[in-house]
Amino acid sequence: MIFPSMMKFQLGRLVITPAVLTTVSVNDICRAIDRHVCGVWGEVPDLVRVTNECGLSHGGQLLSAYRTTNGTELRLLTTSDRLTTTVHLPSESGHQNGHQKD
Repeated sequence: MIFPSMMKFQLGRLVITPAVLTTVSVNDICRAIDRHVCGVWGEVPDLVRVTNECGLSHGGQLLSAYRTTNGTELRLLTTSDRLTTTVHLPSESGHQNGHQKD
């Protein structure tokens, strides 16, 4: 359980793609969201980790990556304005900026 005092930022509107909903368990999705909002960035390169930490202070986007219990990679992206957080699979390239391609 995540308490408000543990949250490092607001998620905004939470968007979970259909591909995630059909391939990832609800428990894995919730665990990833909990870790993301607490600033535990998961399996991202050091540069992304540093960029995220800077983004917390200066309003940049925040990216996390996690492996689910069945080995699926799951990504979370919160926009710099903190209005939207998207949970998506790496193969869903249209969600790389937290927005779907038209």
